[in-house]
Amino acid sequence: MNAERLLAHFERISEAPDAIARLRSFILDLAVRGKLVEQEPEDEPVPLLLDEIKSRMRRLSLKHAFSVIDPSEIPFDEPSGWTWCRLGEVCEKTGSGSTPRGGKDVYSNSGILFLRSQNIYNDGLRLDDVAFIDVQTHERMAGTRVLPCDLLLNITGGSIGRCAKMPLDFGEANISQHVAIIRVAARGMEEFFHSLILSPYFQVFVDKSQTGAGRGGLPKNRMDSIPVPLPPLAEQHRIVAKVDELMALCDQLEAARQQRDHGRKHLLAATLQRLNQSTKDPASFRKDASFALQVLPSLTTTPAQIKQLRQTILNLAVRGKLVEQDPEDEPVEAYLRLINAKPAERGDFWVPRQWAWVSVGEVSMSRLGKMLDKAKNKGTERPYLRNINVRWLDFDLSDLLEMRFEDSELAEYELRKGDVLICEGGEPGRAAVWDDRARDIYFQKAIHRVRFDECVNPFFFVHALRCSAQNERLFRYFTGTGISHFTGKSLKAYLFPLPPLAEQHRIVAKVDTLLALCDQLEQQLSQADQQRRRLLEAVLAEALGGRLPTAQEESHAAIA
Repeated sequence: MNAERLLAHFERISEAPDAIARLRSFILDLAVRGKLVEQEPEDEPVPLLLDEIKSRMRRLSLKHAFSVIDPSEIPFDEPSGWTWCRLGEVCEKTGSGSTPRGGKDVYSNSGILFLRSQNIYNDGLRLDDVAFIDVQTHERMAGTRVLPCDLLLNITGGSIGRCAKMPLDFGEANISQHVAIIRVAARGMEEFFHSLILSPYFQVFVDKSQTGAGRGGLPKNRMDSIPVPLPPLAEQHRIVAKVDELMALCDQLEAARQQRDHGRKHLLAATLQRLNQSTKDPASFRKDASFALQVLPSLTTTPAQIKQLRQTILNLAVRGKLVEQDPEDEPVEAYLRLINAKPAERGDFWVPRQWAWVSVGEVSMSRLGKMLDKAKNKGTERPYLRNINVRWLDFDLSDLLEMRFEDSELAEYELRKGDVLICEGGEPGRAAVWDDRARDIYFQKAIHRVRFDECVNPFFFVHALRCSAQNERLFRYFTGTGISHFTGKSLKAYLFPLPPLAEQHRIVAKVDTLLALCDQLEQQLSQADQQRRRLLEAVLAEALGGRLPTAQEESHAAIA
């Protein structure tokens, strides 16, 4: 295999979310299948290696009896010069440790290291949360002693399958019952078996071999019986050298990707912060904002970043920084005087001169829907909205239920185009504008219906409400411990910034345009990820078969 060509493919598709992890796994898969390096006829045959292992077993007075591997147990054909054997056949020791008598009470701050599953990682030991036992306990637990070059495998719990190789210069240690020692019988095989244990083949076997209720575990007899492919010792060394080389290149790819992601993230955060906290005059700010909104899509590479962009758009909208103010627009206070409504004395942030802070109660009529009481409700069964049917700026009408309404109640609980429906509980505050998409639908008590005066564009209000929910200002209006509610009293007291009606329309149009661009960007990201994954699968499949895809095949895979 030409590793440079393979990695050149991965450099082009490394933006896929799991590309580097998949590459690492793939390298190990190739390694244990004998497809990473060439076989050499001059290598010492495996039967001689097995004879050496058996001789060592006899010297140690170890007797192993394993069943012959059935052809149905072999998942792939071994290369020339390789053979299949059971894991226990080539190990002088396998098995888990134990808990010292007295448990955690015998742990000390110094002494002999006592290694637990939280200390075992694929890249080595992590000793920031390590326990110690005294010498006497260590001597009583002779069967759990760890030697240099031992492989330590986590055999229970969420970290099952993690495996660390003990360093050559490591001192004395013992292991807990959640960790197993795998001590190969021929020196020099440790590194290859470390790669083998971490490979997808072995890890799948570990997952399938788990036993026990609640917390899975890999018992010794099942671990010993796992079939493993065994290459000549010299080829094992070549495989390990190639794995190390390719893993180092993976490290470089990962570091380069992290550097790119860090740069984008830092620039995006700085840009959004500058927009959200700008104190410039409106004209200068809008010029900066226009430029920023043009370049931000190129910086957003994750759904979380697009979410930040949406939040910024709404924040600019409700602060009067998204569109220009028109001096010809009638100030909000003039209209409020006509309807005998009073603006609030102050809000949470500065708004333009023609705007005003108002409460929902001053500019609307609101009420909760009908109580669902099957024993008392009379009339005809009619569909109604629950809070789960209300989404932000949209409705899900696929799961409507029905309850009885009398004819005299229909006008009271009817929905009109432009009504704002707000969740009282569930995710309180979630709101959408009824667009008259369906007739004869009513609403339950878990939902507020708000009908605004002519001075309020209902879509602008929902944008303002959502912005408050995103920056957590809305939470101040919720009541209840544990389960929050947005009561009718709190809703009427809720303050929101209100521009002149003409400016509201301009803001809503601009927000709709920008949020649609965010939707397109999110869709493009999803499509790009899918294309990268398809190309990734094509590259892996072709490389596994010994042939890399041509440029034409890559193009087909990307657009398939």
